[in-house]
Amino acid sequence: MKKRFTEEQIVRVLAEAEAGMMVRDVCRKHNVSEQSFYRWKTKYGGMDVSEVKRLKELERENSELKHIVAELTLDNRMLKDINQKKW
Repeated sequence: MKKRFTEEQIVRVLAEAEAGMMVRDVCRKHNVSEQSFYRWKTKYGGMDVSEVKRLKELERENSELKHIVAELTLDNRMLKDINQKKW
């Protein structure tokens, strides 16, 4: 799924609302539903652009680590199964 807004753009939209603009007006200006706005607010609220970039990097690193753990778990299980067989 392709996202319409980058994380940096989302932070800027949230900053407009924090600056005093009405949420409805901000959503209308950027053609975003209020539901999406509040979902963004729960995830990115109070962050600046550098923090969002760091969050994205940490999520990518976490995904890689989960993938490595899954592979090692499968290798470990396979070796245990081989060792349990009587030759």
